[in-house]
Amino acid sequence: MSVRYDDLIGPLRAAYDGGAQRRDSRGKAPWKVAERATFLNRLKKRGRLLEIGAGTGQDSVYFQQNGLEVVAVDLSPAMVALCREKGVEAHAMDFLHLDFAPGSFDAVYAFNCLLHVPNTDLPAVMDVIRGLLRPGGLFFLGVYGGGSLTGEGPFEEDDHDPPRFFSFRSDEELQEYARGSFEIVDFHVVGADENRFQALTLRRSV
Repeated sequence: MSVRYDDLIGPLRAAYDGGAQRRDSRGKAPWKVAERATFLNRLKKRGRLLEIGAGTGQDSVYFQQNGLEVVAVDLSPAMVALCREKGVEAHAMDFLHLDFAPGSFDAVYAFNCLLHVPNTDLPAVMDVIRGLLRPGGLFFLGVYGGGSLTGEGPFEEDDHDPPRFFSFRSDEELQEYARGSFEIVDFHVVGADENRFQALTLRRSV
């Protein structure tokens, strides 16, 4: 029987609640800062941005400071609380139940969170995100994967409790899922081996 996202929400929430303060104290690698800045520069206007899987809100704060109206969502109430402490509007929501009006965002940003969605449910999540974007809106999707990083399941050596579920996809698989809902504007890879990161900028066509 395939794993379903609904069954993973509880364990993922517990794992991220437990690690919220530790994650908030970490700095951000230069390549992550560069990816974030590149996406900001692609946005032709400073409209409304939704960050999903926002964690402690560091990226949301960056986009807010650069002129966007930002809304953040995360599974973890502890993460949401840290976002709010930084002055970011934030809500506890999962990726299949993003409770916003259709077409209410100009951009969506998802950095390293959709790798927790199993392949079975990824098309539905992509459709939910597409529905929240205005026509022509951009979606940044970044995840670890490809190369030697393939397959689905819990990472037993994870430093979170309980160990988190991951879905690592090849470059071809990830782009195929993306094309089911979006037009691919850009795809590139950062790093290699276990730190290999797949970065996509996607557009909702009219």
